[in-house]
Amino acid sequence: MPTDRLRRKTGIGAAPDKTPVVLSLKDANARIVYALDINAARAGLKVGMALASARAVVNAVHVVEADLPADRAMLEAIADWCDRYSPFVALDPPHGLLLDITGADHLFGGEQAMLDTIRGAFRKQGFLCHGAIAGTEAAARALARFADGTIAAPGDEAATTAPLPTAALDLDEKDTHALVRAGLKTIGMVAARMRNELMARFGKEMVFKLERALGKREKPISPRRILPAYSAERRFAEPVVSEEFIAGEIQELAASLCEVMEERGQGARLLETSFFRSDGEVRRIEVETARPLRDPATIAKLFRTRLDALTDPLDPGFGFDLVRLAAVQTERQVPESVGLDARPDEEKEIAYLIDRLAARFGSHRMLLFQPQDTHIPEAAGVAVPAQHADDTDIKWDARNNVDPPRRPIRMFEKPEPIDVFGAAVPDGAPPRFTWRNVQHRVVRAEGPERLAMEWWQSYDHKPTRDYFRVEDEAGRRFWLFREGLYMHGAPERRWFLHGLFA
Repeated sequence: MPTDRLRRKTGIGAAPDKTPVVLSLKDANARIVYALDINAARAGLKVGMALASARAVVNAVHVVEADLPADRAMLEAIADWCDRYSPFVALDPPHGLLLDITGADHLFGGEQAMLDTIRGAFRKQGFLCHGAIAGTEAAARALARFADGTIAAPGDEAATTAPLPTAALDLDEKDTHALVRAGLKTIGMVAARMRNELMARFGKEMVFKLERALGKREKPISPRRILPAYSAERRFAEPVVSEEFIAGEIQELAASLCEVMEERGQGARLLETSFFRSDGEVRRIEVETARPLRDPATIAKLFRTRLDALTDPLDPGFGFDLVRLAAVQTERQVPESVGLDARPDEEKEIAYLIDRLAARFGSHRMLLFQPQDTHIPEAAGVAVPAQHADDTDIKWDARNNVDPPRRPIRMFEKPEPIDVFGAAVPDGAPPRFTWRNVQHRVVRAEGPERLAMEWWQSYDHKPTRDYFRVEDEAGRRFWLFREGLYMHGAPERRWFLHGLFA
């Protein structure tokens, strides 16, 4: 794969140039062959040999520095593209993939047709691909590397892998060499030995790998992406590029998806549409909802809004041959009975408005202020994403329309220090103060309102605050506080401006 990636990017090693291509890597103060192309392999070069030895075997050879991050990114991109065959895709480093195709092969005409389709698609993209199908991941890996194109029948893994060399067990180089020296050159020869003998010599991990290759044990593979709760997809015989056609397909897929969710009493909270291009590129678009949703028309409108708001527009290229809509996260949605005086449509409209704005501007920009159970001013309310706000029993304090507000409408995120001037009584407001290089003379003041900090929430000592509502000569009203209690002989206390009244 690394040399195929290099050829696709730079053209090195492409026809009619048949010069062998080698990727080198520094290992233990020596240059070794990390990867090679088919021409280098036919010339007798092998992965792991010293680069100097490779040059001695082949005079004319392209040597390029290996790029491991680029190889990893290419493997992940290929894994994304393989989602079209199965959503259960796992990486098999350094250059392999594992696909769980249970229940998916019938979509392609059977296991043989599916394997031929996958290998043919890779070769069209310029990759040399080997593949096999078996009941366990170890057996499939061994067959893919040493018996390309093999399909092991269910329960027949032991007989199918028996002729393979011991290198197919993917053991350490020392263990593989030890098996060969002992005359155990194939998996079948190793399997014929007593398990306690093998465990005493090579350890239980080696025996576990052998059992997996024989299909007698199984190690679960972890998919690289979260499997969706529900999904629906549409494959096209010919790639499509029309935006209107794609929008209509999204609504039809949403109808199929919502029908299944309604049967199970579920509603979607996170939806994802995957667009698979015919050239191997994959684009995924997500839409979140403020409440469980299973209305196809609404889902289609949200995706239309999301697509229109993309800074990087959806590029169909040569067309999409597969579109998949998945409900990644769902919640229980049970029909509720409402009274005659209730207004359920208002809640739906507000939720839909939040969803549309979030689809256009991003969910992190749609915030909702929620009250908190605390008397600390800057912590009394917190801004949370509106789509993820949970219901709370804490209510905002009701405001008296007759008396002026006790707390300012505009409060600073962090109190700003101010300089005070003039003598003030111990528990009184300062006669003058300077804020942002502007001096203000206080003509009216009210306070103090003493607030003790939540000492039980922190190990750090936080001084008590005395808050004052003051007004200057121009009629501007401020909310000041000083830190600490007044004590004779104590150092001068600091003053802060915390907010402005309208």
